[in-house]
Amino acid sequence: MMMRQAKHGRADEDGSRGNRKSVRLHARTLVLAAIALGTAALSGGTADEAVEALWKFVSPQGLLYDFLGDVPTPKDCAENRPNAMGYWCPIENGPMFTGPFLQAMALRAKRTRDPEDARRCRVLAEGLLLLASVSDEPGFVARGVGTDGKCHFPIGGPDQTVPWFLGLDAYLHSGLCDAALKARIVAKLKEVGEALAAADWRPPMEAPFKGEKAGPLYKGSLPFRAATQYLFCLRALADATGEEKWKAAYRRTLGLRFPRPEAGGLTYLQICELGCGHDQEVKKSFKVAPNGLWIYVGCAQGCLATLAEREEDAAVAQKLRTGLARSADYAHSSMALYKGYPNVAERPFKYANWRAGWNWWPQKTLAEVRAVSSNTNRNRKVLGRRKDVERKTMTAPLSAAAICAYAGKYREDVLAALSHYDYSTIALAEFYAAPLAYELVNRKEQQESKEGKVSK
Repeated sequence: MMMRQAKHGRADEDGSRGNRKSVRLHARTLVLAAIALGTAALSGGTADEAVEALWKFVSPQGLLYDFLGDVPTPKDCAENRPNAMGYWCPIENGPMFTGPFLQAMALRAKRTRDPEDARRCRVLAEGLLLLASVSDEPGFVARGVGTDGKCHFPIGGPDQTVPWFLGLDAYLHSGLCDAALKARIVAKLKEVGEALAAADWRPPMEAPFKGEKAGPLYKGSLPFRAATQYLFCLRALADATGEEKWKAAYRRTLGLRFPRPEAGGLTYLQICELGCGHDQEVKKSFKVAPNGLWIYVGCAQGCLATLAEREEDAAVAQKLRTGLARSADYAHSSMALYKGYPNVAERPFKYANWRAGWNWWPQKTLAEVRAVSSNTNRNRKVLGRRKDVERKTMTAPLSAAAICAYAGKYREDVLAALSHYDYSTIALAEFYAAPLAYELVNRKEQQESKEGKVSK
């Protein structure tokens, strides 16, 4: 069942909206009917629709914008507007979203063998390479770039650096990049990895915060997230460079005790085995599900899935797979939130008016950065509530779908969620999780088809 759609127009511009809605509802009815019979087949149309809608969020440099709106100028970046971390503007989460999207596109390109999909993979890879090339600070990975293609905000962090590794690692192992690009990726991964290792795995900051560093990515306050991302970075560097020191560090770290007392003396491997729900037990003030699932897609579950796929020790691999399954079990119930998404766009998207919607003042200290970037520092009358709606009924359920798909679980529920959305109505690029989930489920189905079984 193919419903490949080209670029979408605005849903309210012409009479095509009703036809598109009818086709989408018909497709969803067929999917759900097949699910009821236990014979659900994947629809390429759902994935095509999501990818085409999402490609509108890709910047000229090959990076996913958070949303479509004013891109910060060199003056904005120099003044740290809206804040030094770029929170609340279109270039807040470039690597965090582009990394797993590149993983999805690499899986897609291998499946479709479409030259356009392969070209898009290269565009995204070049974007990620750019983010680690715009600063003189060793190991710095920018969140995004402004209107001139190079200006950026001075603070990155583990939540950007790890998905940067994830995307380039996936592309490197996809067989899609030529020798020259492969060499560039390996060199950049090694450059960033060496710099981070020399700085105790603490991502650096630029002026006016030069000398400051984010917390070590191996001991974050969310142990499952920290353990999976640190182990993954070590393994990715080992596989990319072939250097034994990274592989030895990976093996050694598996058996090390996580260096925070609240982890209860558990080793990195034991924490990986517990799944993301463990972070809720450790840090009760943080709501992992459903609100926080979006930070576990490319920063934890994707990392753990890669580790499980490449692990040579069968006993260790089984523990990693157990962690994947437990994360899926924990996230599963949040997938049902897709039923609340209205499939009607907000035009214009009020939240895009970040210049008027957030108070600003100069920031000379990290305390001032935290204050000006606080989520409470906003004018709701200007920004509206659409982002809150999408976070609850789109981001959370699709993140849950991707987490379940990485584990190869709850296939039918994942398909039902993916078939619900009119992707042309979504204002936040966080639906990159949809094509990712689709490709992961598709890959799992192909593997199981060869083995003569289908997962539920």
